[in-house]
Amino acid sequence: MKKGLLIILSGPSGVGKGTVRKELMGDSSLDLFYSISMTTREKRPGELDGKDYYFVSDEEFDKNLNNGNLLEWASFVGHRYGTPADKVEEMRLSGKNVLLEIEVTGTMKVLEKLSSDDIVSIFLLPPSFAALENRIRGRRTESEQAIEERLMKAHREMSLEDHYQYKVYNEDVKQAAADIKRIILKRMGQR
Repeated sequence: MKKGLLIILSGPSGVGKGTVRKELMGDSSLDLFYSISMTTREKRPGELDGKDYYFVSDEEFDKNLNNGNLLEWASFVGHRYGTPADKVEEMRLSGKNVLLEIEVTGTMKVLEKLSSDDIVSIFLLPPSFAALENRIRGRRTESEQAIEERLMKAHREMSLEDHYQYKVYNEDVKQAAADIKRIILKRMGQR
């Protein structure tokens, strides 16, 4: 059995990574497994361990970190999140293509750790920075200061787009997903 691809979907905050990922996950021809992150935060109502996240203690997270079992990790609002390498490898060895939807800094960490023909890195771009700003402001869920911080972060993240193998514009979710599907199928055929 061929080892599955490691597919990294990344891009600036607010670009629509989650929406595009959901569209891709509905396509059985891609044989995708969505990588579930490990987190130290508490489970929210309705969340399931092993489905939404792997909910672990700080000690368990430290153990995974010290044992080299995190492909990437980050702290956010007092909690830590990371991608468990053992789960990713297990699924890839079973032939599944593993999809990571991660932040730009996480992608840089994964690309530093792993160098393989089996990695597909895709940077999702907004049609324009103004469109990204409109999406973020349109959510109406954050203060002006939080929006400004998010936009500054997006500028920094977009400056790293050349570190990715592929760039896909998300002007239309279905079209972006179709473009990514073509990339994945092409790479699947090259192995």
